[in-house]
Amino acid sequence: MATYFTSSRAHSTFRPSKLCRALTLAGLATLFSAQALAQTQETEPTEQEKAEEQIEVISVVGSFRGSLASALNQKRFESGATDTIKAEDIADFPDLNLAESLQRIPGVAISRVAGEGRQISVRGLGPDFTRVRINGMEAQSTSGGTDAIGGANRGRGFDFNTFSSDLFSELTVRKTASANVEEGSLGATVDLRTARPFDYDGLTFAANVQAGYNDMSEEVDPKGSVLFSNINEAGTFGYLISAAFSERNILDEGYSTVRWNNQNDFGTYRGDAQATELQAINNAFRPRLPRYDSYVHNVKRTGLATALEYRPSNETRFNLDVLYSKDDSTRQEAFMQAILNAGANRATLAAPASSTTGGMNVIDYEIDNSNTMTYGSFQNALVRNELRYDELATDFLQFTLSGQHQLTDNLKIDALAGRAKSEFSNPIQTTVVMDKAGQTFSYDYRGNKRDKPELLFGPGVFDPNGWTTSSVRLRPLGAENTFDSAAVNIEYILTEALTLRSGLHYKKFQFETTEARRQSENAAGVVMAPDLMREYRAGVGPYASWLVPDLAAIDARFNIYSNTGVFTVSEQFRLADNYSAEEKTLGAYVQLAFDTEFGDTGIRGDVGGRFVKTDQSSTAWARLGATDQLITAEHDYNEFLPSLNLVFEPMDDVIIRFGYAEVMARAGLGSIRPNVSVSVSGSARSINGGNPTLEPTKAKTYDLGLELYFDNESLLGVALFRKDIESYVQGLRETKTFTATGLPIQAAIDACNAGPGYGVDCNENVEWQTNTPLNGPGGDLYGFEVQYQMPFTFLPEFWNRFGFIGNYTYVKAQMDYINNTGVVLATRDLQGLSEATRSATLYYEDDKFSARVSLADRSNYLTNAIGRDNNDMEGTNATRNIDASLSYQVTDNWKVTFEALNLTDEVDDQWVDSSGNRLTYYHATGRQYYLGAQYKF
Repeated sequence: MATYFTSSRAHSTFRPSKLCRALTLAGLATLFSAQALAQTQETEPTEQEKAEEQIEVISVVGSFRGSLASALNQKRFESGATDTIKAEDIADFPDLNLAESLQRIPGVAISRVAGEGRQISVRGLGPDFTRVRINGMEAQSTSGGTDAIGGANRGRGFDFNTFSSDLFSELTVRKTASANVEEGSLGATVDLRTARPFDYDGLTFAANVQAGYNDMSEEVDPKGSVLFSNINEAGTFGYLISAAFSERNILDEGYSTVRWNNQNDFGTYRGDAQATELQAINNAFRPRLPRYDSYVHNVKRTGLATALEYRPSNETRFNLDVLYSKDDSTRQEAFMQAILNAGANRATLAAPASSTTGGMNVIDYEIDNSNTMTYGSFQNALVRNELRYDELATDFLQFTLSGQHQLTDNLKIDALAGRAKSEFSNPIQTTVVMDKAGQTFSYDYRGNKRDKPELLFGPGVFDPNGWTTSSVRLRPLGAENTFDSAAVNIEYILTEALTLRSGLHYKKFQFETTEARRQSENAAGVVMAPDLMREYRAGVGPYASWLVPDLAAIDARFNIYSNTGVFTVSEQFRLADNYSAEEKTLGAYVQLAFDTEFGDTGIRGDVGGRFVKTDQSSTAWARLGATDQLITAEHDYNEFLPSLNLVFEPMDDVIIRFGYAEVMARAGLGSIRPNVSVSVSGSARSINGGNPTLEPTKAKTYDLGLELYFDNESLLGVALFRKDIESYVQGLRETKTFTATGLPIQAAIDACNAGPGYGVDCNENVEWQTNTPLNGPGGDLYGFEVQYQMPFTFLPEFWNRFGFIGNYTYVKAQMDYINNTGVVLATRDLQGLSEATRSATLYYEDDKFSARVSLADRSNYLTNAIGRDNNDMEGTNATRNIDASLSYQVTDNWKVTFEALNLTDEVDDQWVDSSGNRLTYYHATGRQYYLGAQYKF
């Protein structure tokens, strides 16, 4: 049983009418393109209590409908624009992780790795512009990924794939800012809340077990969760513990090219070095590394959440929340490829005597109207097979202690303190590469083969003799993020209509990342032989098996993990990727909340301002003169961020929202590192590298929304939004004094002394030329959202058990992308922005049976607005994911479930060049199914 709360102004329940039916049809038509699964999460305690004082309760039967109704009620009584997903029971989210749950909220788009969601974008703004709080406290979680999706996360984005959604009871996305919510977001603040004992009625036990099957890997994997909660007889103390475990074995296969280029490298056409065709061939774009890819992921995820709740009186409560998550993974990547990139095709290859001498010989080709060489056949090609193996782990631990006390009837205080720490480690990242020259090879991307190209390798590629080792790469790395937070808030009721709020917030954020490598990644004496190879059976391409390096055999013979001699691995050989940062912030806010009426119109909301002071230090290795030195740069800045949220209720069940705020997001961690090169040559003084004095990105935001709660559990909402973004960080050239860079003065002294000498013409007070990231020109982001939700209770029996929820979001934002001299190279979409996102869910629910099918759709987006290798841009094509969930309540305690994820077998399809649409990465991970049982009392 769940509850739905509606406004008590009318003191009666709204009944279906002609207006209701008209809105139903209009809403369905408007949202045929989709809509999202739920709205609104945990409000601040004060808002929740206010809402509960002005509601009447209407019972809603059914777990899923109940969670929708509860979330919709919470959205209605918020002063800002929010959307929430709630889970009535453990394991109610039909998703692999939190990111995939969040994609059903309007305006939220996700990026995936290994077939599951990793990071989110909100209203077109990417992960670095989104803050995440867990149980009221900011947190960060990072993980590793394949090179195609950016590798290890060493930025400010939150990796949701490190958590099981089973541990959480509410997910809320706050799209408008308020003075009493900490700064740091341009896109949204995402609040995640784990379950607490007073969420349940006394003694509660729930267990869920599932068997998962992936139709591509053909593996069966376990997944399970358990929850136990109880409250003492006096109703003053409760405790809860929940745990979740899952394992996934995923085959992730497809094709990639590592981009395309048009460098002039081919030596002959059909044996003729003077052939007229060579000019067209060498000027056309060709794949740099056309290859078959086969990844095998093993992911083990364990989570534990504990909550203690103490309520000695109605005026006082305390909460201790502990969340632990561990993600242990391995990944193996195998490639069979030809080397067509710049420099590899010249007449320097060691080819067998029987082959065509010199560089690669083009036998046949085809060039389309976008100057893309979509087909090529070659002799004397260099073929490269490689195997990479990674061990990855993320350990996350958070403690949060919070409490509140009603000092008087009008005065209340609440406080929070805690620590959140995320440790990502990639201790084993090993790649061995073996080459074979003088081979025949062809590729074909023509027509419908663009997505599934045909790569044909000659018979010599499958002969274990004649291979050489070209590289042994050992690249361990790691990243650690720690938040220490404390906050205190006071709320004083001035009058029946006015409430004054104020508070202080202190936060210390620490980040450190390390990476080590060999001094040289050459073969180091590893001589490839047949007994150092193994057959690799992949599911992509026409070949039953490939030959790849056998890492275990190579280690047994050459002891590559000895960390001695030529296999010594050290951070000294990768200084640029060893850096750290620390930020201490002190924030204070004042906010006036109001709730009154003007005539027949209800007016509520809040107005206030937040002042925040940030003290930042960043440490990295810099090149000063001719030496590498570890330096620390200091920077500080102050910001005042006003905000206003207004809610009008001109009539029952109609809400108009308006919001204005100034918001900020701190600069990227990689951009603020002082990994600079400081040098002086004659009269030229230069600084190249990062910029520790980067200012935060700021924006003015505007929101206007209309919400019609035209029936129980129903909503038709439209929202318009705009963000005037003041700046966008880009690489620029600037002239300023050395003292304005934030770098240690000694760095200038050392560089001057290494050049003409420290003196009048070379010191920290004269002008230096910098080539660093700077706050470049910004742009405007604007868009709209439409969302619709309704159970079909107005229909006849049976059909009245169906319902629909959906949303559509359109966003547009363009930026001027410039070179380091400030010249505009292009005006294009903001990177990571999908113009259109949609989600929709059709559900059925009765006393026993529940079923729903959900769609999540994201349009294409740019990953690099200025492309590489002479391509104009790089991006990812649109995705459409469809999931389904079924459950049947066998008894009061037992329920059986079935879930089907990624029914469309969606792929990750990346491209370069807007006209050529050249394939760079095309991978599938298959459909995922879960069959399970739940027990609860």
